[in-house]
Amino acid sequence: MAVLVDDPRWPAHGTLWAHLVSDADLAELHAFAASCGVPRRAFDLDHYDVPAERHEELVAAGAEHVDGHELVRRLRASGLRVRAVDRPARAALARRWEAVLPDNPELGDGLAARWSEPHRVYHAARHLRDVLDRLDLLAAGGEQVTRPVVLAAWFHDAVHLGSSPADETASADLATAALEPVVGRVEANEVARLVRLTASHDPAADDAGGRALCDADLGVLGGDAESYRVYTDQVRAEYRHVPEPDFRLGRAAILRRLLGRRALFRTTTGRQLWEAAARRNVAAELRALEA
Repeated sequence: MAVLVDDPRWPAHGTLWAHLVSDADLAELHAFAASCGVPRRAFDLDHYDVPAERHEELVAAGAEHVDGHELVRRLRASGLRVRAVDRPARAALARRWEAVLPDNPELGDGLAARWSEPHRVYHAARHLRDVLDRLDLLAAGGEQVTRPVVLAAWFHDAVHLGSSPADETASADLATAALEPVVGRVEANEVARLVRLTASHDPAADDAGGRALCDADLGVLGGDAESYRVYTDQVRAEYRHVPEPDFRLGRAAILRRLLGRRALFRTTTGRQLWEAAARRNVAAELRALEA
């Protein structure tokens, strides 16, 4: 585990700039930068931009000097590298985090890094952004979307190894540990409770926050036919380690359970927005699996 800095080679604003990164942990990077007085505004998703005149000082403080190729290689190996194609989504997530816990940007950075892990296909940064957008739609329709609900969206698949409900349990435990020092035990426990609900998507009738979170998570079912096809392709890719016959049986069982519900969505707004299309999409996928 190390903080790395490459050679100042990138021209801008009348000087040359280097990159300061961690090859293991963004929290380590932020702590090092803060200890050296590198301003937070210099952070750009996976690195700090630092001017040439600070290079020797950072090395003296403990940063390992490497060339640019080595820095990129180790950043990629760490899983913290933000690809160019992913930068718009990560930038959008950074802006969304500022609206919920602006005094704790490092926590948001760490969560965004988790959502950008290379093994993710569907449960990736785009999914988190979509869930947050759907929460906005539900709030605009009059549903109860409180800060714990939004935080639960950020944490609900923060741990994703493809094993439910173990992933939801681990994500809830992460939420408790990360949030209790920030928002207090009561709110942290409520976030963890909501996260656990996403294993079943079966909130109680009087659980307004749970209904909003589960509807936002399941809203992908109510897209148009093409977006639903992309979703199912991504889910299959994420479980590519599962043999095709086993995947079809497991997936079909999930779809039957969904169709057996009186309503897929538990909020009034969710039903208005997504219920009809979701039932068509899920029924069509089930027919294809059973064919």
